[in-house]
Order: sequence, then structure tokens, then C-alpha cells
Amino acid sequence: MRVITLRLRPLAVAAALLFLLVAGGFSAKAAGAETVFWSGARSLPIYCVDRDDNKIAISFDCAWGTEHTDAILKNLADAKVRATFFTVQFWAEKYPEYLKKIDEAGHEIGTHSATHSYMSRLSEAEIRAELKSSSEAIASVTGKTVSLFRPPYGDYDNLLIDTANAMGLYPIQWDVDSLDWKDLSAADIAARIVERVKSGSIILCHNNGLHTAEALPIIFDTLHAKGYEFVPIGELIYKENYTIDNAGTQKAENKA
Repeated sequence: MRVITLRLRPLAVAAALLFLLVAGGFSAKAAGAETVFWSGARSLPIYCVDRDDNKIAISFDCAWGTEHTDAILKNLADAKVRATFFTVQFWAEKYPEYLKKIDEAGHEIGTHSATHSYMSRLSEAEIRAELKSSSEAIASVTGKTVSLFRPPYGDYDNLLIDTANAMGLYPIQWDVDSLDWKDLSAADIAARIVERVKSGSIILCHNNGLHTAEALPIIFDTLHAKGYEFVPIGELIYKENYTIDNAGTQKAENKA
């Protein structure tokens, strides 16, 4: 991720500050994209968790297709890894049998919105409708309450994060991007993940990545050998008494 410092001429400063007050700052885009950080307070999702027990989480966004999902589930089962799947409502409704299969395999399921839109462009009412209907679509199949939300494209603003929190959903980002959607080789996907993981990391993958399933045994074998333990995101994050710093790291309040 590249951090950009904006240098404004004096006459532009007032206008820029006014814009920030009105708009609440720019949205942060998917990892790897240019991101602008402002000095003002921002509402942030959880990118990773400050913990020293070597627990990490791997997640899979589900928006299109299922061609590689069975292979992913098999590799997860073989490695005895429980993961988190974020499903878009239209995917959940098109493939309820896969939603049920994911749930029955012991994995966690969160919402990835209803329509996979850029949600920083939506009103509060539209955000609430997306999160409510998508969560209900998942719960109707699994019988379980949804507590996690991943913004499509990694796109968010204060309104989206604050609204999700108010609805009892933990907004989740990632600090390790597999870039599997670019159809990287299994070796390249595994290398990207293994080289970037640290205790408390959240890994981003996709259920329909061309070589994602093939990369998983390499990832699991290597990281298990390094002493890492995979847990669902819901077991990685703190549910109360926490803060999130300006880098998106969630910390327990009693931890320095």
C-alpha cells in the first residue's frame, strides 16, 4: 500500500478542509491501490489484530461462480483449517447448496453486501437495506446470525463503517492480499501470503480464483510449520473493549 501526502496551496487549504468535513474523507480502496490518509478522525474497519499468539485468519470472498469452491473446501478440510467466507446476497441465493455446505463444514459466513456495489456511494438507508437483506439471506440458509461484513472492493467511508457497527456488524478488511483474482500461479499466491503474514493477520482470497485451491496446501503446510494457527475471523478479533488505530489494527484496550 502506498501512502500519499497531499501538498495544497494556501488558498486551497480551506476548501480542502471544508470538503473533508462534508464528505468525511476519502474511501480506502482495495489493498495495493493508492490510499489517502487524512489527519482527521476516520472510522475504520479491522485490517488485522494486534495479538502475539500466532493466530491468523484466511477468508474467501464469494461473488461469482463455484467452479473451484469444492477444491477449496477439500483443502481446508484436509488441513483442518476453519475459514471465513464473505458472500454476496445474489451469490447466496443462486448457490444455497454451497452456502449450506460451507456452513456445515464448520466455516464462518459473513456478508459481502447484497449487490457488490461501491457502498461509499450509498445513503444510510441504502446501506442498511443492503446489509439487512444480505444478512437475512445467509441466515435463512444457515440459521445463524451474521456478525461480519466485508465491503465490496475494500471501498468504505465513515458512514458505511458507522452504519455497519450500529447494526451489530464488525467491518472487516485485510492486511494480506493474495491477488488470486489476477490469476497468479499457485506458487506466486502462496509466496505473497507466506511472506506477508504476521500474528493477527487477515488473508484475502476468493472462492473462484483460478489457482487459489492449488495454492492452499502450500500455504497451510508452510504456515503451520512456522507455528501459525488458523481461526475464523470471528475468533481472531476482539468483540469488546478494543480500539482501532489509524492503520486499521484492532487492539485490546488493556494492551499498550
